[in-house]
Amino acid sequence: MTRIAIGGFLHESHSFAPLPTGWQEFVKPGGFPPLQRPAGLIEAMRPTSAPIAGAIMVAEEAGVELAPLVWCFANPAGPVTAEAFERIASLLVASLSDALEAGPIDGVYLDLHGAMVAVDFDDAEAEVLRRVRAVVGPDLPIAVSLDPHANKTAEMVALSDVLVPFRTYPHVDMKPAGAQATRLLLRMIKEGRKPAKLFRDLDFWTPLPGQCTMVAPMADVMTERARLGAAPGIWELGFCFGFPYADFPGCGMAIAAYADTHDQAGAAAEALAAFIASKEPEFALGVATAAEGVARAMARGGKGPVVLADTQDNPGGGGHGDTTGLLAELIRQNAQGAVLAPMNDAEAAAACHAAGEGARLTLDLGGKSDGVPLRVDAVVEKLSDGRFTLSGPMGKGNPADLGPSALIRVAPGVRVVVVSRKMQGHDQELFRQVGVEPAEQTIVAVKSSVHFRAHFQPIASEVIVVTAPGPVVADPAILPFTNLRPGLRLRPGDNRAWG
Repeated sequence: MTRIAIGGFLHESHSFAPLPTGWQEFVKPGGFPPLQRPAGLIEAMRPTSAPIAGAIMVAEEAGVELAPLVWCFANPAGPVTAEAFERIASLLVASLSDALEAGPIDGVYLDLHGAMVAVDFDDAEAEVLRRVRAVVGPDLPIAVSLDPHANKTAEMVALSDVLVPFRTYPHVDMKPAGAQATRLLLRMIKEGRKPAKLFRDLDFWTPLPGQCTMVAPMADVMTERARLGAAPGIWELGFCFGFPYADFPGCGMAIAAYADTHDQAGAAAEALAAFIASKEPEFALGVATAAEGVARAMARGGKGPVVLADTQDNPGGGGHGDTTGLLAELIRQNAQGAVLAPMNDAEAAAACHAAGEGARLTLDLGGKSDGVPLRVDAVVEKLSDGRFTLSGPMGKGNPADLGPSALIRVAPGVRVVVVSRKMQGHDQELFRQVGVEPAEQTIVAVKSSVHFRAHFQPIASEVIVVTAPGPVVADPAILPFTNLRPGLRLRPGDNRAWG
């Protein structure tokens, strides 16, 4: 019987985010399962939307024996600490060694993000792959699923045999990506061969809002990727959009093509690169200021709420989910029927629970990451334990544990969902867990850049991406980079190159 090892180690790292990512952030993340060890991994991950759930599904349908390793995820933030990286990488390799001790392994599937930066390893996924490859040897096939925000590098391609990124942003195909990577792994095992591979990076990058696959130009790029990927001999044509907040030479957009021959892989990669280049000017999408966005939302009279996306405090991009600029603007403009979520402030949540429902109290809300809290006179309307199951297209089935949570009213027309652990505002259950139905609100404000669109755009009369203070800046080119590769252009359509 075929036997494969499966595991995962996922983080998206923002080199300039205010808070590092330590061990505890992997042990108890918000919106995803906690760190899983071999004994419980299969049962814990099977019902989730994570890529590894797709790997489990395909392997079980094929009658393949699974050797579980470890799996963990932490919400995007600053680079992973040396302690956390070494502990988790060591657990992964040790469990792989144990699996090999128990019997032969025919292949390895890994669920990685692709944009992890650790204190001692800028290209952290390449280091994980190096350690795994050192244990299993040069010939055993290794297949990997990636987030399309991966900063995919030549080293990652060299150390693995196939890299399969998601096709969507919002990421509604995480599980299918894990399934596809596993199908290709099983194909390599069955046929006793590996595909030829070719890596191709691009010379410009694009900010997060311009990467949404629900709209042009990225929708057109992914349609062309699918067409080229269907050509004879192509195994996988993977395009990664890059995460433009990681200060190392591998940061940026990249393609990895896998095919029967090097010529086929090269032709597919070059054709896709040329198509992306033809769309470059269209990636420069605009955003509104918080003041502009709130004013537009208040003037809107359509059916359904106006959704305001607080892109620069996006917990899915390295924000802490606790800046108060957009909230302050909602209060200043006397917005009505507005609800903001999530506000990540464990101290405020604890104070609300201590006071009880119906209580009035003064809070210095948020601002733990940037030192700019907002003093509010709050009424506690609803308390919860912060435990719920996600229901949206991106996270359906994932357990959330945000700790003590509260719904508070901070102005006659403005309410806030306060939580104790950060999570990106991409799922309506974040509101429902404190008794708020998003579709019935006038204004719904979420801390997110793009992921929110999967669950909130269908109920919205309008979506407005706004800028308020936060580390996930809409224009990454303004950040103080020091280690990018020379020649990389930091704005679409701008001929000026870094370095």
